[in-house]
Amino acid sequence: MFGFNLSRAAVLILSAAVLMTGCSGAKQPASPAETFQTYVKAFKKKDITTMKLLLSSESMKMHEQEAKAEGVTVDDIVKRDSLLGDDQTTVEYRNQKIDGDKASIEYKNQYGSWETVPFVRESNEWKIDKKSFADQIMQDMDQDSHRLDDEINQGRQP
Repeated sequence: MFGFNLSRAAVLILSAAVLMTGCSGAKQPASPAETFQTYVKAFKKKDITTMKLLLSSESMKMHEQEAKAEGVTVDDIVKRDSLLGDDQTTVEYRNQKIDGDKASIEYKNQYGSWETVPFVRESNEWKIDKKSFADQIMQDMDQDSHRLDDEINQGRQP
């Protein structure tokens, strides 16, 4: 009987060691490039739920406000405002850059131009930061508008 208990104890100790080893190996979060790949796959499958999970909380708030203002669902906004064109079958990307809790990657849009997608780390996961993307577009438009105003005020034609 003592041998049986010893064998049983050995199995329990070995099992506990295996479980502890499996738990201690913390899974690395997906990189921005891997997050983008998952977004592309979800887009191709029309998996709006997964696409939403890959967006930053600020991006989701922006989409929720837009949906409320337009009287449509958030899913409608996420689908309409995706990073990819409806007929885009392949997506090239390059130049992943990580700087602390911010990151970016360049991808080729449906027109063949390279665009930068910003990412933000939230709860140790990389999320697509479309809010930052939209803010940058607005900032660029404001700068262009100011430059045009300056040229007009100086009597030059743009």
